[in-house]
Amino acid sequence: MTPPVQDADGWPGTMGDALLAAVAAAPVDAVLLRLPKLDERSLLKALKPLIARLQEHNVAVLIEDAPELVARSGADGAHVSDPAQLHDAAEAMKTLGRMVGVGNLRARHDAMEAAEEGTDYVLFGEPRRDGSLQPLSGVLERAQWWAELFQTPCIAYAPTLDDVAALAATGCEFVALGDAVFAHPGGPAEAMALALAALRKSAEAPAR
Repeated sequence: MTPPVQDADGWPGTMGDALLAAVAAAPVDAVLLRLPKLDERSLLKALKPLIARLQEHNVAVLIEDAPELVARSGADGAHVSDPAQLHDAAEAMKTLGRMVGVGNLRARHDAMEAAEEGTDYVLFGEPRRDGSLQPLSGVLERAQWWAELFQTPCIAYAPTLDDVAALAATGCEFVALGDAVFAHPGGPAEAMALALAALRKSAEAPAR
């Protein structure tokens, strides 16, 4: 997950470089792009080449809260940060044959309703709009509950690289990374290598 865009000048700029370094360093299933507040023409001009380069690494690219740009940008789907907007986005993506996922699910009931809408995944624990995070214990509990009961894939957000193994152990299908990659002192490639090692170690651990 790319970090929220604070300065749209030159976007994607260094963020794009860091993202490409990350997907080149380790297998990545999907990238979620958070978009700056730019006019549609400027967004598409920046998105098309970035998405094409990401897809060269067999990465599915989803764009947040802009389902109307999915087809024209070449993206693989849309991510919805407001569950109230999921129905319309899901219908649009169904027509296009593209993916749709949803986050910011505050209650268990919200997640179950999202699954009923036909979402391709649910995301737990990502940063709130103000940048704050849910307690990790709550994310662990929610991810384990979901993984044990539902077929719709679950993504759990890891605030730090130290959290990757514990989240993977919940049985969630995917672990999402954000600042843990983009703000890593050793750079995004090193962060991805460390995350991959944690995932492999978790997979090798005996079941409890």
